[in-house]
Amino acid sequence: MKLKQLSPVIAACAALAIAAQPAVASAVRGVAGPATPDAKKGVVTWVFDGVDRALAKSGATWYYTWAPDHSGIAGPRGVGFVPMIWGAANVTASTLREVTREGHYLLGFNEPDLSGQANMTVAQALNLWPKLMATKMILGSPAVATDAATPGGWLDQFMRGARARHYRVNFIAVHWYGGNFDTSAAVQELQSYLAAIHARYKLPIWLTEFALINFATAKPTFPTPGQQAAFVTAATAMLQRLAYVQRYAWFALPATSGDGSAGLFSPGAVATAAGRAFEAAAG
Repeated sequence: MKLKQLSPVIAACAALAIAAQPAVASAVRGVAGPATPDAKKGVVTWVFDGVDRALAKSGATWYYTWAPDHSGIAGPRGVGFVPMIWGAANVTASTLREVTREGHYLLGFNEPDLSGQANMTVAQALNLWPKLMATKMILGSPAVATDAATPGGWLDQFMRGARARHYRVNFIAVHWYGGNFDTSAAVQELQSYLAAIHARYKLPIWLTEFALINFATAKPTFPTPGQQAAFVTAATAMLQRLAYVQRYAWFALPATSGDGSAGLFSPGAVATAAGRAFEAAAG
């Protein structure tokens, strides 16, 4: 997902669905991300009334904004920011210099498998990848919207191409949205998906967008606030237990009129049911 000309939630719902150092991806497994579980918990956000207070209240240890910077967000002390190179148009010398000032981690292209998002061919992404590697940052794969573990899928093709070219990918970034609003079933579906991704690529995983939202219908549908909150509690507990999941980011920190039950904080940093569950989740 990505926030552009449309309002954040409408845009998201409409869409979703070392200087070029060569290193085989499997040779750098375990490099990226925090070594301990207390740095996993994160959120994706945009600017809204009370964003800094909401970040502090949420207990998140990191956040990102789909952008190379966090303009308009100060960020509480101890809450790290991770920049992103969203798409092909962002692979510029100035943007690549900018992200190196934002820390050690870099997120790759955002949902290149969707026409409404980064919308990139595998060949295009591979051709641009050495420029991201040249930042010398710990580098996450392009985050596909779906089918991350599917043989022959967009990410599978990219990773096979990266290995063939001896390109560096330090961790796998992935998105997941669940349309089954039964808590136990949804958590199991997410866990199975992550396990399949890890089995395929043998690299650490960052789950950089997730929530219960059903995009399979003509208009996205959402669980009740209580169901979303129950999923937050159960899913974060599961993610904390999975050693190969190094970070996760809930979609999203702000709550707006169009996001159903997924948003964590209304304007003024007022926690929703999901937000209260997220606050209580282990960090």
